[in-house]
Amino acid sequence: MPTWISICAVTDIPVLGARRVSRQRGPEVALFRTSGDQVHALLDRCPHRAGPLSQGIVFGGAVACPLHNWTISLDSGCAREPDEGRTPVFRVKVEAGQVWLDGEELDTVGVDLPPVKAGPCTRVNC
Repeated sequence: MPTWISICAVTDIPVLGARRVSRQRGPEVALFRTSGDQVHALLDRCPHRAGPLSQGIVFGGAVACPLHNWTISLDSGCAREPDEGRTPVFRVKVEAGQVWLDGEELDTVGVDLPPVKAGPCTRVNC
């Protein structure tokens, strides 16, 4: 049985945008809100090069990674063809305008992956 944790109000997530949820271990989780007010949660990490999906463009039921424009399905976390790969998906519950995530998933899913490092490159030829 899931242990649901209150995260934020649906209105705290921009329409066609994202909000990040920090965790004690592992990469952050990205909450996405569609134009129809559906809320989805993915690990904030593209399966291609670990780009921060929360900084991507949300359209329809997908998000475009800001690094290389891979399209990731919000409901499955799968990259759309011709690309391949998957980012972990988290269960979401919305009740009375409040967004809830499964606490056990927050504590276990993707915690072994290094966090996304966004910002300027620190090595030559990156």
